[in-house]
Amino acid sequence: MGSALRGTRIARRSAGRSLNGRAQRWARRQPSSAVRPFRHRDGRLIRGRRGAVVRLLQRQADEAGGLVTTNRVANLLRKREGPQRPTFLELFFDLVYVFALTRIVHELVLDYTRGHVAETLTTSLSENGETLLLLLALWWIWAQTAWTTSRFDPYQPAIQFVVLATMLGSLFLAVAISGALAETGLLFASTYVVIQVGRTLFFVLTVRGHDLRRVNMLALVWFSASAVPWITGAFAPELTRNSLWTLALAIDYVAGRLGWPVPWLGRSKVSPWAVAGEHLAERYWQLVIVALGETILTSGSSLLRGPIVAERTSALALSFLTTVLLWRIYFYRAGQILGEAIAASADPGRLGRLAEFSHLLMVSGILVTSAGSELVLIDPTGHAKPAWVGAILGGPALYLAGRSVFEHVAFARVSRPRPIGILVLAALAPVMVGLPPLGVAAAAAAVLLGVAVSDAIRAHGRPLEQASPPR
Repeated sequence: MGSALRGTRIARRSAGRSLNGRAQRWARRQPSSAVRPFRHRDGRLIRGRRGAVVRLLQRQADEAGGLVTTNRVANLLRKREGPQRPTFLELFFDLVYVFALTRIVHELVLDYTRGHVAETLTTSLSENGETLLLLLALWWIWAQTAWTTSRFDPYQPAIQFVVLATMLGSLFLAVAISGALAETGLLFASTYVVIQVGRTLFFVLTVRGHDLRRVNMLALVWFSASAVPWITGAFAPELTRNSLWTLALAIDYVAGRLGWPVPWLGRSKVSPWAVAGEHLAERYWQLVIVALGETILTSGSSLLRGPIVAERTSALALSFLTTVLLWRIYFYRAGQILGEAIAASADPGRLGRLAEFSHLLMVSGILVTSAGSELVLIDPTGHAKPAWVGAILGGPALYLAGRSVFEHVAFARVSRPRPIGILVLAALAPVMVGLPPLGVAAAAAAVLLGVAVSDAIRAHGRPLEQASPPR
């Protein structure tokens, strides 16, 4: 065993000297004007021909997918030549988000059923803003986990440990949602910080010798910075807490979008979408399915909480029809070819970020639609308050807005039925106040049906449209 280890070390040193020797010979052939100082990734400035050598070695390492890696680290990485489909572990992870999204919808319903909130649309939007903070925190953890499984092999025990630990933390976050803006604020904030800081620290310690370690080191700096307003806000009064948590989320989102820039250390320049677009595309449409499943779960549970009469049964059937229409509008046709659009894009990182934003809008619209369906089940034949109308019609409108952005990602255009549908929903809102909520929901479903039918008419008799992302 000892001789085998010594042999491995000797072979590695020989390979390193061979590569280094070739680099030195290359540097000696360069004219003096071509030998520029080289800023190493650890911040050191290397001058002269040694800088040229290091530059060449670094470029060769980048082309190979990172710095020189050990077999242990290489085994943790997802093989690019292997299948990129999401694994059962990732689908299992999404189960906790069915519960988490249910809690978000529950908070929205509470926002809309408080007497002083339901009467005015502006007050309900303010209440919804607080719930949006919680959704954005959940969304960012889900997105970071999707990025993790796109770069690392979910079949490796170490990666499974990270995903399952994140799943447990997400469960605690979901439990804390109902009182996150009050008595369980510390549980919510501390769990979020532990997930983000703990996960990045794990990879900093685990993937030594690979460029992903540097990316996680940069992310760790920013997650540590956002931890301060997260934890401080948990002890602050409501207004101050909301401001601090907004600041914390802004730090996380902006830093992530910019590649976790840190002075003197640089930033990450490689987007996960550039190396794992197919995998991430599938993960996002799976999240849409999770959100649609939550809608069915919430409406079915709502029916069981009261008398099963004709009006409430009709409301359940209408909720199901709305869910089917949301599914149909998503998957035909852009939802099926997001991976192809990312692969065909000249800038997959930018297009991927736009796809993320579109899915955030669509999932938010689905959740608001789910809350609207529950409001209809609460009182299907009563008088729709302004906030209720805002939820029942606003959810589908928000969904169509996200679907419009998504269509631009896939086809570099937006079909007219989507913005027309948004305008019709907005025009209906004022005249729907005071009408039975069941009628308001029927109007929203009719608009969605019109969009879905127009899609089917446009596609009838034509070959399936191929991805043509914006240039």
